[in-house]
Amino acid sequence: MNILTVFLTAIGLAMDCFAVSICGGLKLKKIQWQDALLIAVFFGAFQMLMPMIGWLLGLTFRDFMSNFDHWIAFFLLGIIGAKMIYEGMENEADEIKGDPRNLSVLTGLAIATSIDALGVGLTFSLLETGIINLLIVIGIVTFIVSFLGVVVGARFGHLFEQQAEIIGGVILIGLGLKILLL
Repeated sequence: MNILTVFLTAIGLAMDCFAVSICGGLKLKKIQWQDALLIAVFFGAFQMLMPMIGWLLGLTFRDFMSNFDHWIAFFLLGIIGAKMIYEGMENEADEIKGDPRNLSVLTGLAIATSIDALGVGLTFSLLETGIINLLIVIGIVTFIVSFLGVVVGARFGHLFEQQAEIIGGVILIGLGLKILLL
């Protein structure tokens, strides 16, 4: 898989984290760099962990699905992307319950935003694509995007939250179409 596809996948997955990071920054209002760093590390780490879990699960089922794996990849990425677009178009903005610096709250948010990455890892496994480069790029991109999201949220509020999820969804649907057409 080429680096552009890997990078676009990472950007698409990081958009959930960006939206939630904006909410975290908005909730904190006055942030310290340690706050943004903590949130970015959690989101980046979970976004790296979940595709690995999905990829390992996919290895178990890959032989059984080899005749229609490209359809499964298309379906998974399409559903994930459509879900992100739908959530981005909802009128209600997500609100973080509790302090986003609290480790249990942060762990819950990191898991919730990385479920999509589990499906992407499964997809890459079915396509017999390596995962190491993807994990590294996803982790770095998510860290940067989440850090910036906290800062943007603290300064500009809800201006970018919905658009971020819509963009991420469109990218993942596009990747699914690319896989189907190859």
